[in-house]
Parts: sequence; structure tokens; C-alpha cells
Amino acid sequence: METAIFLLERYGLLVVFINLLLTEGGLPLPAYPTLATAGAMMGAGSGYDAPALVGTAVTASLVADIAWFWNGRRNGRRILRMLCKLSMSPDSCVRQTESLFAKFGVWSLLFAKFFPGMTNITVALAGVTKTPTALFLLLDILGALFFVGVPIGLGWLFRDAIADILATIADLGLIGIAAMTVALGLYLGVKWWQRQTFIKQLMMDRITIDQLIALIDDGKDPLILDVRHPDVRRQEGIIPGAVPAHPADAGSALEGFSRDREVVVYCSCPNEASAAVACLHLRRAGFTKIRPLAGGTQAWVESGRPLQVGMFGLV
Repeated sequence: METAIFLLERYGLLVVFINLLLTEGGLPLPAYPTLATAGAMMGAGSGYDAPALVGTAVTASLVADIAWFWNGRRNGRRILRMLCKLSMSPDSCVRQTESLFAKFGVWSLLFAKFFPGMTNITVALAGVTKTPTALFLLLDILGALFFVGVPIGLGWLFRDAIADILATIADLGLIGIAAMTVALGLYLGVKWWQRQTFIKQLMMDRITIDQLIALIDDGKDPLILDVRHPDVRRQEGIIPGAVPAHPADAGSALEGFSRDREVVVYCSCPNEASAAVACLHLRRAGFTKIRPLAGGTQAWVESGRPLQVGMFGLV
């Protein structure tokens, strides 16, 4: 363990850079322990330079964010599908991030990094919405400074306690290494289990755009439910005839409709996550014929069908 600590002291900035780059790149790696430890070692006089440490962390974060920003600008909402697949935080898919972005706009970059699973999607949305590059860089740098400054500052303030912990781990030798490895493995294991559990909940038959259009053209009048954020509906429009509702209130929103009627639910989330959650609530409310729309609004637009823009109920 003494060798490991020596490497951290000598190559700490490289460790910080790689950790932040991978974390902001989308891998489920915790960054706070590394930053707090680096802050404590800086305070203990190990040779760390505060501006260099903060600059390294911010640079790593910025490199990853620029990549997601330009991907969002170039590929539009398709990049969100990739981000959702990378995410191991099942409760932080696109709807929550869209709600944050719709409320605060590009200014959400100042604090999005503090919400696990949201930072990459927020950055990509900044690209999707064609945020000016200069404004994006300014806000992203400020957000990164705030994000890395907190754990580094805490590490410096509690450097004595952290030094005691590192000394204890060093004294334990291989046992200390094993304990840290097990702790990291448990963290990743819990995240993976949460993700797999959520995916299993969402496993149900999807309806394709072609199938939905066929139902409409055949006069079967399916009930279409829009569970996107109200601001997203207002900005982008809805599938003509759709009923707006929050995913958790889908059942109550359809009071008065026959429980045997065919219901198609859509959102703008990759993997139709919000739509599938709404379907689960509809099933509990007694509806029997419910399917999420594969591809959501993006698939509808790509099929050549227009969205309805104008005044409609926003829930």
C-alpha cells in the first residue's frame, strides 16, 4: 500500500485527470473520493499545487463535456439514446434532465454535475439546443470549478482525518487494498443491479410507428398519451390527438376512458423509459392494452408525420 500511496503522491494529477475524464465521459466511477484525497494530500504538503490540481480536474471535465456537446449538436437527440444506455442511474433518465433544462435552460450547466446521471445529458442538450459555443464553455467551466472545488476544499479542511484513514489503509497493506477494491466493487455492483432491475421493469412489447399509423388509418382510434415534460410539449408540439399527462398520474389522467381501449404511450426518453413507467401505472389502474411507442416523438417526426404545435392541455 505504501507503493500505491507513493504513486498517488507522484502521479496524483494524472490519476485525477483520468478519473475525471472517465467519470464525465459516462463511466459510473466516483470522482469525489479522488478529489477529496487529492485535496487532503495538497494540504499535507505533499507537493500538490492547488491551481494545478483544480486546473487538471476542470480540464478533464471540459474535455469530456466538449465531446458530448459537439455530439449533441451534430447528432441531435439520437445522442441521448447512447447516454441513456451508458447511464447506471435508472432514476435520472431524460425526463428529469429535460425538466431541469426546461426550467433553467443552459444555466443548469452551473449545477448539473451535482446530480448523478444528469451531467452528460445536460451537456448534450446544450448541444442539441444549439447553445452558442462561447456561452457553453463559460458556464461549463464555472460549473466544473464549483463541482471540483467542493470536494477538494473539504479534503483540505479534513486533511488530518483523511491522512489518518490513508495511514490506516497503509498499515493494513494487502488487506487495505482488498477492502478498497471490495468497496468499489460493491458500489458498481449496486449500480448495475439497480440498472438491471429497472430494465426488467420496462420490458414490454413496444408498438412501432408503422403499427401506430396503421391503427389510425384503419379507424381503430387508439388513445395516445404524451408523458413528456410540459415545457418540452410546448416547444416541440405533440402527436395530434394525444392526451398530456405526467407518467405517475397516467391512470388518473385517463379517468372515464374504457379500460379495454388500446393505449399508446410516448415520451422523448431513449428506451422509452418514462413511457414504460406510465404503462406500469396504467396497468395498476386497470388498463389492459398498453404499449410504449418505440422511438417516441423522434420516430414520429422521422416517419414524415408532423407534430401538432399550438394550444393544448399541459399536465
